[in-house]
Amino acid sequence: MNPSQFDVCDSAHDAEVEAQLCAYNSAFDELGLRFRWDASTLALLATIDGEEAQIAAYIEAHHPHLLKAYGAGFLSRAILEKKTARYPARLPRRIESAAHLSEVAHQSLISRQRVRVSYEVELPALAGV
Repeated sequence: MNPSQFDVCDSAHDAEVEAQLCAYNSAFDELGLRFRWDASTLALLATIDGEEAQIAAYIEAHHPHLLKAYGAGFLSRAILEKKTARYPARLPRRIESAAHLSEVAHQSLISRQRVRVSYEVELPALAGV
């Protein structure tokens, strides 16, 4: 591949990542969930097989309070249904950049876990489920 072909591949991959993020974040919003994903979160979760398992892992790690009211499978399926209705494609893995993005995302998640605060909040009903 010549350099211009890499740029086209990078642009296509960036557009795909943005489409995935938009679909996931729209699904969260539609369901009244107060979290948003970024590219590093998506890259880290891409190391887990299956979108439903990726969503469940994220919820278990970052929003375990939701599991007191809803099962991980239920939440994952509800989110995935909304995401798939908006954008059915799965994010293809990019081997050449996965290690770097996963390391950046892992460091970000570690730093967020260190400052995690427990919030007791009233859980909203999942709209549209």
